[in-house]
Amino acid sequence: MITFSIVTITYHAARVVQPTLDSVLMQRHPDVEHLIIDGASQDDTLRLVEDYARRSEEMHNGHQVMICSEPDKGIYDAMNKGLARATGDYVCFLNAGDRLPEAGTLERIAAEAESLGDGRRPAVLYGDTDVVDEEGRFLFHRRLSPPDKLTWRSFRRGMLVCHQAFYARIDMARATPYDLRYRFSADVDWCIRVMKKAEADRAALHRVPGVVALYLREGQTTEHHRESLQERFDVMRRHYGLATTLLMHGWFVVRALIRKIKS
Repeated sequence: MITFSIVTITYHAARVVQPTLDSVLMQRHPDVEHLIIDGASQDDTLRLVEDYARRSEEMHNGHQVMICSEPDKGIYDAMNKGLARATGDYVCFLNAGDRLPEAGTLERIAAEAESLGDGRRPAVLYGDTDVVDEEGRFLFHRRLSPPDKLTWRSFRRGMLVCHQAFYARIDMARATPYDLRYRFSADVDWCIRVMKKAEADRAALHRVPGVVALYLREGQTTEHHRESLQERFDVMRRHYGLATTLLMHGWFVVRALIRKIKS
């Protein structure tokens, strides 16, 4: 049976972390390892996380909850700690406030991978994302939708797969740790590099039909929007070249203007 490592990064996340924990706790799929990498929070985050670990153990649901709380060098350093500790077949980063949409989400993802036969498992399993508020209320379907045939070149048009909906095979993920030069956009760079390695190894990228992640509409990237855009431009330039990046960003500006006029 396919095993999953879900990595949740927390730092003073008591206000938003509970729905994330509950969404993993309710998963019917038994082979789940939930790694909570905390940056030495001083609020109620650890109390909530430890209570969650106790509830999971009492349920005998087959899940394993592991907690690490210590200072780090930022969110991507914490994600690299999660990668180093993960033991599942696939790893996914589900941060505080984000959540799995239904109790059968991991079952559905695993079934898709298993349906491909006994050959080599896909390098990446990916799906759609809905955006929600803090109460879990649906706001809108994520504007950028993943194509049926995804390659690393697809991200020239933007991050078509949300980070939380990107399940990387553990060997691919560990071979491409997050680049700590980036403070806000290392996730974009990481996804591209994982897909590049998949292409080099002739490993498939497989779409899972439907929504596989609920994304909380807030966060560090939203708070640091300008810096994030600057970093994303650099990521795009490194992977796709300056000319292509300038051309695509020109189209992004035109598209935004068209949407603004229509609204």
